[in-house]
Parts: sequence; structure tokens; C-alpha cells
Amino acid sequence: QVQLVESGGGLVQAGGSLSLSCAASGSSFSINTAGWYRQAPGKQRELVATITRGGSTNYADSVKGRFTISRDNAKNMVYLQMNGLKPEDTAVYYCNALLLPTRWEYWGQGTQVTVAS
Repeated sequence: QVQLVESGGGLVQAGGSLSLSCAASGSSFSINTAGWYRQAPGKQRELVATITRGGSTNYADSVKGRFTISRDNAKNMVYLQMNGLKPEDTAVYYCNALLLPTRWEYWGQGTQVTVAS
């Protein structure tokens, strides 16, 4: 069964850093486009960053200059490096990816990121 697995969430002080990882299970699948989303309590899920198969990236204005999305195609993984974290970054972060060869989108279970003030 295909799934995305996130890791790296946790509690950090404001100004700190965290690195999130997203792995696509199964060697038969590869990540095409991918993105990170987040959802805070009582709010809608929002796009944080995206990355194409070639490494082109886009970021939400709220995280530009602080977050970096990257990928390692050989390892079939996507990463989100988060620096200069703010309390408003607190949310559950979800990995999303279009996988090949199925061409279906998958969501991870989410990982909690909590930034203390």
C-alpha cells in the first residue's frame, strides 16, 4: 500500500529550527511534484511550499526566507527545513505528493510542529 510518512515534528522555541522529512513508501513509486501544507486548530489547511520534479520551488509569503523545501530523488524523499520559527507557525504539517507511476496524489498523516513563544 502506498503511503507518505512524515517525521521531524516537535516542540521548539521561537527562533529555533526544525527539519521535516517526507518519505514515499515502496521502491516502486517515485515522487513527481510534492508540497508541504499545514493546518492550525480552527483554520483551513494552507499551502506552505511546493517543489517540482526538477527542483523548482514556490513558497507561501508567510514562510519565504525562513523555510526551504528540497528533495532527494534517489532517496524518494522530500524535506522542509524550517528556520526562524514563529509561534504562528504552530500547526500540523502534512506532506502531499503526486506519485509515479500511479499519478495519484497522496497525503501523509501529519506531524505536529509547536513553536513556543
